[in-house]
Amino acid sequence: MNRIKEVLEQRGIKQTWLAEKLGKSYNMVNGYVQNRQQPRLEVLSEIANILDVDIKELIVSNKK
Repeated sequence: MNRIKEVLEQRGIKQTWLAEKLGKSYNMVNGYVQNRQQPRLEVLSEIANILDVDIKELIVSNKK
């Protein structure tokens, strides 16, 4: 699971803007945001760089 949706909402950033910055389709980014698919680690790192956050802020731990 990832927290891309929450970070985008906190920063007031649209998925279309992120898709453009990543060079990926809106549908691909929407899949990441809705947690239908998980981005590869390289893509997650690129998203973190674009959003200027630590990559750890984009990940939800499954450990309890």
